[in-house]
Amino acid sequence: MTKTPQLALAVDVGGTKVETALVRADATLVEGTRHRRPTGAGSDADQLAASVAEAIRATLAEAERAHGITATDLVGAGVGSAGPIDLDRGAVSPINLHAWRGYPLADLVAETSGLQTTLRLDGTCILLAELWAGALQGRRNAMGMIVSTGIGGGLILEGKLIAGRTGNAGHIGQVQIRTHEQAGRDLSVTLEGVASGTATVAFARSLGWTGDRGEDLARDYAEGDARAVAAVERCADAIGEAIASVCALVDLEAVAIGGGFSRVTPDLFELIRSRIDEVAPFPTICGVEVVPSALSDEGPLIGAAGLVHRADLLP
Repeated sequence: MTKTPQLALAVDVGGTKVETALVRADATLVEGTRHRRPTGAGSDADQLAASVAEAIRATLAEAERAHGITATDLVGAGVGSAGPIDLDRGAVSPINLHAWRGYPLADLVAETSGLQTTLRLDGTCILLAELWAGALQGRRNAMGMIVSTGIGGGLILEGKLIAGRTGNAGHIGQVQIRTHEQAGRDLSVTLEGVASGTATVAFARSLGWTGDRGEDLARDYAEGDARAVAAVERCADAIGEAIASVCALVDLEAVAIGGGFSRVTPDLFELIRSRIDEVAPFPTICGVEVVPSALSDEGPLIGAAGLVHRADLLP
């Protein structure tokens, strides 16, 4: 009898969708098991929970129907979530999902799947994926980033994955890159507030651009629309400035960037590199490699599964 390969349930919770899949120990997805459901800032807490549970059930049902795999064949569940998170409580309070504040996401996944569950920041998962099977293999000082509805990140320093006091280390999306112009908390001055896909589309629209989505912006950028070009260049400048600041602090050798908006144009990476060279406060920073994710849009799921398959890399 053929032995079932080691398999993990991967769950990735973001600002617009939750995705689930089964992932093998060689970092490949089991065919047909990838499912998604909507999330979004307008969803209430119950709707968000239902989307997560429905996606998990759909993945498990398809695994059994098409492959004869049941939950008892799985070695665990890994969950990557937009942050901030609370590792001690297994809870999440995603900035772009307003209805969840201190929500017990790890418990929800464990109860729905019946599996032992590990939760980490989505940026930690994207870094883990790139270390395990992507563009950062063999690196000892590096950052993984995701640029999408929001911006997240994770860090490995001197060969050790960094989680921090609460599990939110590496959350580069909340690095402040603009001066506050009003008192108190202002997310518009953060990297995410300036350079996420959502923020970049909004900025283009403030210039009179009439598109609605990142795909529209990509098309118009390719056609040379001045407003689309200005918005993408602003995004790249902000990312470059943030990377240069992180490099000044922790001396990175490489940064891998994934996420849907990172593919708005092939020019984005050259624009980011140019901005780093332009603003870097000292010359050693200019040597940092900035590369696209090697895992396409599967990276977040591979990283979530890596919480199970590559637990040896976790702090």
